[in-house]
Amino acid sequence: QVQLVESGGGLVQAGGSLRLSCAASGIIFSILPLGWYRQAPGKQRELVASITSGSTTTYADAVKGRFTISRDNAKSTVSLQMNSLKPEDTAVYQCLIRAWDLDYWGQGIQVTVSS
Repeated sequence: QVQLVESGGGLVQAGGSLRLSCAASGIIFSILPLGWYRQAPGKQRELVASITSGSTTTYADAVKGRFTISRDNAKSTVSLQMNSLKPEDTAVYQCLIRAWDLDYWGQGIQVTVSS
């Protein structure tokens, strides 16, 4: 079965950095688009960043210039480098693999940014 394992979350001070990684297994990885979403308590889930099979990237306005999404097809991983973190970045982050007719989600990983 398909598994997505996320790592790299935790607690960080405002202005600090974290790097999230998502390792996939049981699925063809290199041809599929990927994304990172986040959801804060009481708010709806939002797309943070996405990357296509050709490594074209998009970012939410709130994270442009601070976050960078990347993929390593040889390792079947997608990463999110988060710099200059703000308290409003606090959320549960999930990676997404979009297949032809199914979306596969990671379990979610907590990122907490303290002031």
